[in-house]
Amino acid sequence: MSEHLLNAALAAAARGWPVIPLRPGDKRPAGHAQKHCPGTGRCTDGHKTPEQRATTDAGLLAAAWERAPYNVGIATGPSGLLVVDLDTLKPQEPKGTPDGATAFAALCERAGHAVPATYRVRTARGGEHLYFTQPPGIRLHNTAGRLAKKIDTRGWGGYVVAAGSTTPDGTYAVLDDRPPALLPDWLHEALKPRPRPAQGGTLAVTTRASGYAAAALRGEVDNVAHAADGTRNATLLRAARALGRLIASGDLDRGEVEEALSRAASANATQSQRYYDDVITRGLDWSIARNTAGRRAA
Repeated sequence: MSEHLLNAALAAAARGWPVIPLRPGDKRPAGHAQKHCPGTGRCTDGHKTPEQRATTDAGLLAAAWERAPYNVGIATGPSGLLVVDLDTLKPQEPKGTPDGATAFAALCERAGHAVPATYRVRTARGGEHLYFTQPPGIRLHNTAGRLAKKIDTRGWGGYVVAAGSTTPDGTYAVLDDRPPALLPDWLHEALKPRPRPAQGGTLAVTTRASGYAAAALRGEVDNVAHAADGTRNATLLRAARALGRLIASGDLDRGEVEEALSRAASANATQSQRYYDDVITRGLDWSIARNTAGRRAA
């Protein structure tokens, strides 16, 4: 066990921030992904996400870090946090391109405020994490590029790598140890979920299918377009898996399904389009493979 990593986990937990173990030397959560879930042990009643597994229990944390020198993750939503991630430039990006810190300073200036003083962590690649507490009664989720390029945020449904963790790129270190400030009003306004399509409104769906298949496609697209915050990813995955069966049977065209689901997700987005498209691809691949195998076995 690496004592300094356990101490980092306990320090985060002492602040009231639920902790998850990350793979040693990595930023990814330890344990299995949903697609590899065995449905046993802690997942007997359904797959447990890292956010659901996060804890502040010192005994559980000590037991976990006795097994391996895990890096430390903080589940931002249950911690009541909104973390602004200011990324650095990649080597191939043109000189003069604003990095996350530059872009954020410009946003603050435009809003008429100084860069907020708050708990701050330097990331392994030289970026910064600015920690804020979410306003009471608010559940802000993750965003990617919503504020500006090179700026992401982590809230409900996300996590950040805690200070003390180390990757091949370097170590995460505290730059400012003061308590996290309340998220400024102007940042809250910029990060609030975009208005969803009007209740009862529908997205136009183009398909060559008819009958049940066409109705199923329109129904799943409508479900995704009107999914509430915090349910969108799961709704999108269920829709892809449901429609994958109809692709496997030849009743729907995969390209039409991908386009329709992608547009529905983008109409109500809190993540990057690439993220949603990956969810769609994984859901369709899983469903098509299972249903095609089932037909062959029959």
